Amino acid sequence: MSNATFQFIAGIVKQRSGGVLGPDQAYMLDTRLAPLLKRENLASLDSLALKLRGPASDKLAQEVAELLTTNESHFFRDGKPFDHLKELLPVLHKARAPGLPIRIWSAACSTGQEAYSIAILIADAQDVDASMKARRFEIIGTDLTRAVLDRAKEGIFTQFEVQRGLPVRSLMKHFKQIDGRWQASERLRGFTRFEQANLLQDVARFGRFDVVFCRNVLIYFDLPTKARVLNGLAAQMAPDGALYLGAAETALGISDRVEPLLGQRAVYRPAAARVARSA
Repeated sequence: MSNATFQFIAGIVKQRSGGVLGPDQAYMLDTRLAPLLKRENLASLDSLALKLRGPASDKLAQEVAELLTTNESHFFRDGKPFDHLKELLPVLHKARAPGLPIRIWSAACSTGQEAYSIAILIADAQDVDASMKARRFEIIGTDLTRAVLDRAKEGIFTQFEVQRGLPVRSLMKHFKQIDGRWQASERLRGFTRFEQANLLQDVARFGRFDVVFCRNVLIYFDLPTKARVLNGLAAQMAPDGALYLGAAETALGISDRVEPLLGQRAVYRPAAARVARSA
């Protein structure tokens, strides 16, 4: 693969997903695009680049971007955000008028473990507080990659996947075993909806959210793209909402639309100045 081919394909990924591929990640093109080369009967990545430069290549370019997007997820990842959300859910419930849904966005949701972790917290909270059973909860999971969304919709996970962060008690309570795999209960799946979406494009169609999870996503973006995504997320948040980033991510010095929640790591809320302007 020539350097020109790498730069061209990396440019497609950045344009379509926002992700930045460095030279040290060139190996990903060989490993992740090999099946596509075989299917398209292409001899090399250079041949792929030539085809991508041709007419009617939009669908192929989108597939390349999706294949080179990292999809990594497991249940209750990092722990702390879910501990905070567990305390926040009753607060939001009391603050919202009866009949209003509490809406949660799992951005870049991959195969759905994050969304189902949130659903478990909601189900358990309803079991403790009967008044929350009357509240409608909506979890919207979005991702760029169609294949992972199809898996998320099924809510079926392997034994290896459920062993990554899912407590045994939650597994036995909220999942049923099917042919050696585990499927989320109808109750959990009833909270969730999964749709394809690009964080770089218009996400206003999804409406206002009380809680946004966008974790371990910004690390793949350059600074201008991080600011663009953070500003877009803030625009969709309720004034008293919460934004959860990854443990190694920060919005400080990148966006003035969100501010850190005192005493919490990687938890943000809409900036006071922005809330005041919109009031």
